[in-house]
Amino acid sequence: MPPLALTLGDPAGIGPELALSAWLGRAGSDPLPPFFLVADPAFIERLAHRLGRLVPVAEVDPETAAEVFPRALPVVPLPSGALVTAEPGVPDTANAGATIESITAAVGFVKAGRASAVVTNPIAKFVLTRSGFAHPGHTEFLAALAVPPGLTPPRPVMMIWSEKLSVVPVTIHVPLKDVPQLLTQELVEETATIVARDLREKFGLPEPRLVLAGLNPHAGEAGTIGREDRDVLAPAVARLRAAGIDIRGPLPADTLFHARARATYDVALAPTHDQALIPIKTIAFDDGVNVTLGLPFVRTSPDHGTAFDIAGQGTARPDSLMAALRLAARLAANAADRAETPGGEVVSFSIYAGRPRPAGARHFDPEDEL
Repeated sequence: MPPLALTLGDPAGIGPELALSAWLGRAGSDPLPPFFLVADPAFIERLAHRLGRLVPVAEVDPETAAEVFPRALPVVPLPSGALVTAEPGVPDTANAGATIESITAAVGFVKAGRASAVVTNPIAKFVLTRSGFAHPGHTEFLAALAVPPGLTPPRPVMMIWSEKLSVVPVTIHVPLKDVPQLLTQELVEETATIVARDLREKFGLPEPRLVLAGLNPHAGEAGTIGREDRDVLAPAVARLRAAGIDIRGPLPADTLFHARARATYDVALAPTHDQALIPIKTIAFDDGVNVTLGLPFVRTSPDHGTAFDIAGQGTARPDSLMAALRLAARLAANAADRAETPGGEVVSFSIYAGRPRPAGARHFDPEDEL
């Protein structure tokens, strides 16, 4: 299987130093899959020297990265030969072009079969926007790169995954006051359909179990605490179940995330960003992985931002990036197995662990604990 393509991210953030730390931890008790960084090799060398990291850097092409990986950090130069001059902790639009080029090149390598998956380091959207970046965010840019220019991009869905809990926010980076208007039955149905499909096709779950959290306290109490749960979410769940998707809800969000409840589902959808991300960042802050569903290629990312405040200090933990690399490799291997199986019907293994399915166990009902 080809190596993973790791993007530069914002070079003033912690992404590049996390790549150095990840390579240093490549041969631990849970070895990392081979990856290459798409960046300016000279910049990475300077950063390693600045941080006192004994990381040899080797300029390679994707085809030789796996061979080099055991003895040096493979770096594939930016196609334009652009040089990076970033200062850790100092975001600068002068480096926006390198950030964008690294993402574009990484996707190109995967589409050409030269890399098996894309793992993205964190970017700063405000830096890219100030440089004229036209996309709402990182994920939308990846979706646009997935298709030829002029064609409609696929609908991407953000899932934050860990062995303990996986969540999907139905609405993402929008003001809370706008959520009721954005939370349509069609949006819920489309999101859940993409999640169920990718859990089957990419994660190897033949019968994924979904739950949907309510928007209002106690999931609206039959319309007495807001009507969105009764009028929008419940009909969406009914239509999804009629289409053959195993989904329950809307269920009260406040009792949906403890251990006994988590054992009854594979992923929880939540109407708002914080409903979904607060529990997983509490339970799996260091090893949560951002997975983009809905794309024709595998993309994962660490579940944190650029952390400009600690960049260049050598204190950033690489746990989430290392988890993202491992998950990307497992997903890519699963996809390769499906591609080699006639009709793509058989998945050789499931990588989704952590939630047992006891025989005969009833569904947990969060109303039990109200």
